[in-house]
Amino acid sequence: MWDDLQAFKADFFKALAHPLRIRILELLAEGHKSVNEIQTILNSEGSTVSQQLSVLRNKNIVTGTKHGKQVVYSLRDPLIMKLLDVAKEIFNNHLVSTISILEELDTSNENTNDKEVKRNS
Repeated sequence: MWDDLQAFKADFFKALAHPLRIRILELLAEGHKSVNEIQTILNSEGSTVSQQLSVLRNKNIVTGTKHGKQVVYSLRDPLIMKLLDVAKEIFNNHLVSTISILEELDTSNENTNDKEVKRNS
């Protein structure tokens, strides 16, 4: 059972491992959209959008419903957006940490430069 769960998680995260797929999911969180709507919003080629939607559909992350000649896509499970929100929080935490490290380095460099100026005076 654990192996099945680990395999599911790995496949699921592989399906999310593309910036365009993430952006598509963010758009679908706002509501149902057709391929043409997604393509227009993203200013991306239809074949590229269709290809990414196919990956998401094959992994059961989005669903497509035919409305006349158009297929309208939606999120299969709204919890996906919670996952993406958590990923954003993790990114922000890393960003804050990186900024803090850079500020510490900058302060350290300023102190070093001040000591060199005093020695050379």
